[in-house]
Amino acid sequence: MSDSKLEEGGIKSERNSNFLGSNEVVQVIQKVIAEVIGTYFVVFAGCCSVVLNNAEETKGTITFPGVCVVWGLIVMIMVYSVGHVSGAHFNPAVTLSFALYRHFPLKLVPLYFIAQVLGSFLASGTLYLLFHIDDKSYFGTRPAGPHSQSLVFEILTSFLLMFVVSAVATDNRAIGKFAGIAVGMTIIVDVFIAGPVSGASMNPARSLGPALVMHIYTGFWIYMVGPFVGAIVGASVYNLIRFTEKPLRELGSESIRFATRSNSP
Repeated sequence: MSDSKLEEGGIKSERNSNFLGSNEVVQVIQKVIAEVIGTYFVVFAGCCSVVLNNAEETKGTITFPGVCVVWGLIVMIMVYSVGHVSGAHFNPAVTLSFALYRHFPLKLVPLYFIAQVLGSFLASGTLYLLFHIDDKSYFGTRPAGPHSQSLVFEILTSFLLMFVVSAVATDNRAIGKFAGIAVGMTIIVDVFIAGPVSGASMNPARSLGPALVMHIYTGFWIYMVGPFVGAIVGASVYNLIRFTEKPLRELGSESIRFATRSNSP
């Protein structure tokens, strides 16, 4: 092989090495890993409380209020643990809503979706291996009544969740250090009111993981449609009120300037 070809190969190898070792790529990998870990423990802890409360051997040991608290606490814990790394979405509906309003890079949305579903699937698989899961102790989400009722609950609870997330995570007037507490408390309230009706998913990944592991898809479409619709509407409504101190004409001109800057090369 000629020296020129060896030199060319060395240059290509160096470029690939530089690309793989670049700060941007490393940061993306860190974010994806953080989302996998965060989603894993959110789903594992939350669904584990459901199993322990419903399984025959441990039935009622945690109680329904206990399940609600576990969901809220684990989300709060993971927000404070990895929020500074990945933003602590743990939820495809939250990720998409952030991306639509330019609070998150659109190019990372597919990677976050994969990370969140993978985390949920691994957590669900872990629970399936640890416990004897029957129909009563199933830790996925299924509508308890009419599908339309569960759909409305999923939309409303996802709306509230994303409305709060938008307030504490995207508005610099909010007290950011309390973001995890605010989001965790919102989860607790949502699970209290929607848990007996729809299972209070608010998260397509949370519902998809158990469904894939257990092959139970009763009312599955509700948990794919409801959270996305509720979260996008919740983010949209907060986006409408976030600049209430400014006159309408100034808000309109600022939106145009922002769009022009975002689309400029």
